Amino acid sequence: MTSISKFLNKISNWKSLLFFFLLYMSFNVYFLKNAEEKINSLSGNTNGVIDLTFGFNVEKTLGMVAAYSEEARSYYARTELTTDLLYPIVYAFFFGIILTLLFKNKTYSPSPWINILPFISLVFDYLENVCIVTLLNSYPNQNYTMGVLCELVKLCKWLVFGAILVLILYGLIRLVSSKISR
Repeated sequence: MTSISKFLNKISNWKSLLFFFLLYMSFNVYFLKNAEEKINSLSGNTNGVIDLTFGFNVEKTLGMVAAYSEEARSYYARTELTTDLLYPIVYAFFFGIILTLLFKNKTYSPSPWINILPFISLVFDYLENVCIVTLLNSYPNQNYTMGVLCELVKLCKWLVFGAILVLILYGLIRLVSSKISR
């Protein structure tokens, strides 16, 4: 993990931030948005995607799998194994660069390795993808244990992501307050 942190320290600048911001936005505005719309269209409902649900509700997740049409489940599984394999890499670098720029060589940095936190979210996201693909491909068999595991890793992903957002807010407040006090 320290090698990832060192790499982020090396590449983090405004140009790399802009590059990953543009990639991040392209996934959110185009690729993932279109994928969700197609899943909804193929299913004939507005169920959405499991990845974006909050909370811990196994029945809801299994119900969402059941509500997708066969074509939607197939498309969703392909999306999880393609687009949603790339997206976590993009957001991990984007948020890792932000955290690096906010906390590198700062006395108020919570940890010198704070910038690897987005990569922990990436790991949980990949585990979530494995669970979702398993649930989608095994339907109509509904594995409650896999549903629980899916909910656990999804919850961990969102908790880590929430911590990242809190740290970014903290770093921005410290940056602004240090500029004001000068």
